[in-house]
Amino acid sequence: MLTHLDQQGRARMVDVSGKPTTLRVARARGVVVMQATTLDLVLQGQIPKGDVLAAMRIAGIMAAKKTWELLPLCHPLQLKEARIEINTDAPGELEVLAQVSAIDCTGVEMEALTAVTVAALTAIDMCKASDPRMVIKHIHLLDKTGGQSGDFHWEASESEG
Repeated sequence: MLTHLDQQGRARMVDVSGKPTTLRVARARGVVVMQATTLDLVLQGQIPKGDVLAAMRIAGIMAAKKTWELLPLCHPLQLKEARIEINTDAPGELEVLAQVSAIDCTGVEMEALTAVTVAALTAIDMCKASDPRMVIKHIHLLDKTGGQSGDFHWEASESEG
């Protein structure tokens, strides 16, 4: 049975009222690829639009909180944590990691994925004048805990395509 369709095939929000309230945690990852010179400007705080990394963190947190307004049929959740981490381990790449948690009756995977996506889009918006060829790649769920479907852990051997 498709959970987001009623018996007539119409879209509906899933009824989660009978599910137990538990701690739900999800982590997601994505990468913004840019020219090395653009990354240098970001790290030196020389992008004309301002502090790219700070804006990415704020945008990602705000996106996690507003996921239910962006994705149809997504439940509003009372998040307990939304954290964005940005790493620059590879040349010309910003790795974006999000961790989101809630004590609720449905998971926070979409919130973590939305946080990564909007943080990455923020980097593109702020840097597009310097580097119009930036690319976002490999947005995916790293892991999630809590809930009826059990825990999930992404395996490094899985395709990133």
